[in-house]
Amino acid sequence: MPDFSIRDMRSDDWLAIRMIYSEGIASGNATFETETPEWAKWDQGHLQDCRLVAHDRQRILGWAALSPVSIRRVYSGVAEVSVYVAAEAQGRGVGTALLQSLVEQSERCGVWTLQAGIFPENIASLALHRARGFREVGVRQKIAQLSGVWRDVLLLERRSSRLGI
Repeated sequence: MPDFSIRDMRSDDWLAIRMIYSEGIASGNATFETETPEWAKWDQGHLQDCRLVAHDRQRILGWAALSPVSIRRVYSGVAEVSVYVAAEAQGRGVGTALLQSLVEQSERCGVWTLQAGIFPENIASLALHRARGFREVGVRQKIAQLSGVWRDVLLLERRSSRLGI
């Protein structure tokens, strides 16, 4: 039984979320972002539903959220996944619990496709997503540079089983 819980994210969680996001940025294998955004920018770029945190009695251990892939109405059920776990909480099942809860909540909200872009070097994230039903659909080779180095991104997706697709 895990020693943490999953709940909906609140705006007052932002400082902890931002710190965890900054750790991911610093790792060089989590995102092309190079700076942690302010709350308003982050908030605007993510769906209002499907924002979760994992926490124990003392702190936020990780977070997960969805971003729209397009403003076009036909893509309203397609979202990109973000899952970040604090370095000190990795290996405890936090990412698994967050992603499973995010999948469940996304389906209740009518999302039919979840997608993720993951650096091939991020073995833990690839394993996490594959274990939750994501499949690789392609590779974007040398799609962008991070710190002057061209990076590939693996594209993964998961289709909702509840919506009959």
